[in-house]
Amino acid sequence: MNGFSFIFGDHRLIALPSGALWWADRRLLCISDMHLCKSNRIARRSGQMLPPYETQETLSKLAHDIALTDPQTVVCLGDSFDDLTAAESLSLEDTTSLVSLQAGRRWLWLEGNHDPGPLTLGGTHLAVHTDGGLTFRHIASATLLEISGHYHPKHAIPGIGGARACFLNDGNRLIMPAYGAYTGGLRATDAALTRLFEGQTVAILTGHRAICVPLTRSGRPAPPVRWRDSTR
Repeated sequence: MNGFSFIFGDHRLIALPSGALWWADRRLLCISDMHLCKSNRIARRSGQMLPPYETQETLSKLAHDIALTDPQTVVCLGDSFDDLTAAESLSLEDTTSLVSLQAGRRWLWLEGNHDPGPLTLGGTHLAVHTDGGLTFRHIASATLLEISGHYHPKHAIPGIGGARACFLNDGNRLIMPAYGAYTGGLRATDAALTRLFEGQTVAILTGHRAICVPLTRSGRPAPPVRWRDSTR
């Protein structure tokens, strides 16, 4: 899997290189901020035309993670679509792909700020999901042992070729990276993120292999934590 395994609360989770989170004991796969159909929303609102392939690319990545883990439950942490109109504009091909991924699984759509209303697609629409003492929602709150998204954190360390989408974790709060192909990012050291964390915070960088890097108080990265293969 090339993931990074860690304990969160009383549970072992794995940050996958793709930006998905795998909870093996629950057979639960969690993703955040796919922003499907973003090119459609941009064209509709600004007239700017972008290559309309991000939805297919994101769903292909999700199909790979589902094939890898075979989850019983998939939790989408909000902003799954770039807006509610975009959700209605999903092509027949992409709709078919998504429906096939949902088949035989519990699928939870958590509301985000981009897609706050119920979706006409299969699955269950919720504001918050709780399981085993962990709380899943789109935007971080004051809740302990919370898994959220929204901020699209990114971080860079010397020698890896630029900033990568990353998980941020201080043992009480876990913020997920954006999973979508057309998503920007916010520096992990930005005040909007650092104010949410207490104590030692780590960034788990996505890419070919998930790499865990402690963040120092100065905002400069400390040496990487030794990588641990999640299959061991």
